[in-house]
Amino acid sequence: MVTFPNCKINLGLHILRRRPDGFHDLETVFYPLPVTDALEVLPAAEMQFQSSGIAVPGNAADNLCLQAWHLLKKDFPDLPPVNIHLHKHIPIGAGLGGGSADAAFMLQLLNKKFQLALSMEQLIVYAAQLGSDCAFFVRNQPCYATGRGEVLEPLALDLGGYSFLLVYPGIHVNTGWAFGRIRPGQPAQALRQSILQPVQAWKELIYNDFEAPVFSAHPVLREIKETLYGAGAIYATMSGSGSAMVGIFPKNQIAGISWDAGYRVFKVR
Repeated sequence: MVTFPNCKINLGLHILRRRPDGFHDLETVFYPLPVTDALEVLPAAEMQFQSSGIAVPGNAADNLCLQAWHLLKKDFPDLPPVNIHLHKHIPIGAGLGGGSADAAFMLQLLNKKFQLALSMEQLIVYAAQLGSDCAFFVRNQPCYATGRGEVLEPLALDLGGYSFLLVYPGIHVNTGWAFGRIRPGQPAQALRQSILQPVQAWKELIYNDFEAPVFSAHPVLREIKETLYGAGAIYATMSGSGSAMVGIFPKNQIAGISWDAGYRVFKVR
């Protein structure tokens, strides 16, 4: 069985307060886009994991897809071993949620393949144990998110009339470092209201708290944002804690921009 975990972008991201558990309360809007990995699961005599495409750093045994299997195995002891093949296409450490998507899609794939009869709400509970934004990929529709990012409210937000340009310059931003440079606080206007305004108004209303510290450390990201606006983007932002930059353009009007050869660029029309 094969599935295609997709990426997300953040439209606005505010860090509201630090929690007693060490995490932060935030508000953001998650929006799914069809830039995907590929995930295949086959029956096997013993657990196996392979990956291809972009090299996945770290110990393969710690991969979120394997963690998803082990999480379900605790409650479903008869869950059989499988052979997992993950083809990575979504940039890693870019703020696009690729690893979280892989984990959430793995849960859903196992649920379907082995007829575990888990509801969406149950899958969301499992997904939230794997990562703060994993739960979003179970719903996989535009959502206003609060808490650590796992409290989701579906939004009637349709950006199908626009085209997107994702630019990843290969810079890895450590999320813990980025959080450590944020001074939490309430935004002047709640994102839940700002996101309902026309896209043309977002430039003045919707921002990502991480941009200030991350742009200070990596000025090239500010330059990319300025380039996107200069090329006709209606709205441009950094996704998550970075470093992927997102430009929203009028439908099929993405200008031809000459990017550094080392950048990964994705057009979503």
